Amino acid sequence: MANIKTIEGDYSIGSANFALVVSRFNSFIVDHLVSGAVDELQKHGVQDKDITVIKAPGAYELPLVTKQAIENGSYDAVIALGAVIRGGTPHFEYVAGECVKGLSQVSLAANMPVAFGVLTVDTIEQAIERAGSKAGNKGAEAALSALETLSVMRKLQN
Repeated sequence: MANIKTIEGDYSIGSANFALVVSRFNSFIVDHLVSGAVDELQKHGVQDKDITVIKAPGAYELPLVTKQAIENGSYDAVIALGAVIRGGTPHFEYVAGECVKGLSQVSLAANMPVAFGVLTVDTIEQAIERAGSKAGNKGAEAALSALETLSVMRKLQN
């Protein structure tokens, strides 16, 4: 194992531009995810001028808006943030499923990190827990994922 090369990401990425594509729906939760993501990026040296927040109507629209942001912007990574809270209808499954699938497709097609910070929860209480209370802040975790993925991708290009 001593001679096996390992390539691993870290959070030291140097200069990079980040787009936070965020859902306006459930903004009382999503705003906390955005704050967590921005705080985490700033902790790792990303300057405010290198962060752009782009608002989409809801989680279903996140893939399309992310795709357009990648095509029109000069971003190195995207952090998608939103909250889909289960209701009494199957609507939850459709929105959550299409959001996940769409963001994955956009990331692969663009060959760019698209970090998934969309909460898919059963209750408002679970959303609150994941947006900065008991379960941490999933927006901050998505920002770390974007940083690390960008880092490993850059190392793979060298």
